[in-house]
Amino acid sequence: MQALAMSLPTNQPTPRNFQVKKHSLDQDYKVYSSDVLGLGINGKVLACTNRKTGQKCALKILGDSPKARREVDLHWKASGCCHIVCIVDVYENVFQEKKCLVIIMERMQGGELFNQIQERAESAFTEREAAEIMRDIGSAIKYLHDLNIAHRDVKPENLLYSSKGSDAVLKLTDFGFAKITSKNSLNTPCYTPYYVAPEVLGPEHYDKSCDMWSIGVIMYILLCGFPPFYSYHGLAISPGMKKRIRNGQYSFPDPEWSAVSAEGKSLIRQLLNTDPEKRMNINDFMSSQWVSGVSQVPQTPLYSARVLKEEQSQWPEVQDEMTNALATMRVDYDQVTPIKNMDKLNNPIMQRRQKRAKSFEAVK
Repeated sequence: MQALAMSLPTNQPTPRNFQVKKHSLDQDYKVYSSDVLGLGINGKVLACTNRKTGQKCALKILGDSPKARREVDLHWKASGCCHIVCIVDVYENVFQEKKCLVIIMERMQGGELFNQIQERAESAFTEREAAEIMRDIGSAIKYLHDLNIAHRDVKPENLLYSSKGSDAVLKLTDFGFAKITSKNSLNTPCYTPYYVAPEVLGPEHYDKSCDMWSIGVIMYILLCGFPPFYSYHGLAISPGMKKRIRNGQYSFPDPEWSAVSAEGKSLIRQLLNTDPEKRMNINDFMSSQWVSGVSQVPQTPLYSARVLKEEQSQWPEVQDEMTNALATMRVDYDQVTPIKNMDKLNNPIMQRRQKRAKSFEAVK
């Protein structure tokens, strides 16, 4: 199996089945076990380097199972898109006396989507820049949906920049919940709470349109700095939050939304439609004027960077809650991770959100 090129055409999906190398990984890569690039549900992501080319890569280990092979297969198929993190190699191995798959991917050195925006709190983050980001995210989702793949975990933590520089490319990763889909063929409740579509919460079947709802949530946060749906008490998800998601109950409060264009708000309304049949699909999203005509989107300064910066110190607590909730889904509910009660914490994020919620209730 040859390593994939890092820049492949994105206009047409080019699916391919992955091949597994069975010789020693050490022959091809030098692994830096102390250089941890990230910590995920499936364990550490480590740095490694191709011994022949010097290419810097990232290494992830998955227990060898049908589910893991499906994840790798779908991620491999999607690696032809320049806005999806590319799998370079796959190896069979044994780790702690268990068969596993070792996944070698291109190394993303620019950090997560929101981290980059937080770091820009002192300079203006504009609506046009938000539109450019959404265009890139949309390109990744279009590539997947054209292959009939639902990602099912589109969120900022899975959107990584290739570098810190001005030429950085935003890419989607983590195919742990991805699945080939046809109309209403999915029924497993796999989701990260803040970004979950209403149909995924219930017993009904659903399809890849759930990704479009997640895109809508990300776009909302990009334009104002806080999510449209959240627990007022800081839990990963609560009955009240589920009800608001199912009812599509959110608002565009001032001052954060006062200068956002009507086109931007309209697009969010079409994405956050609680009826999957009426929700905007990826082709309509990519052809919308706000996305396709990004150069015409106003360069209006947004509150996003400031709000994200203000919440930066408390946000990890909320992320921990969502990560714990996600962990139970990844192990198919065989394990339950205890979740702390954030209602008892003196958390400024929750105080601001409760105040915002009261304002929203007052104007209903």
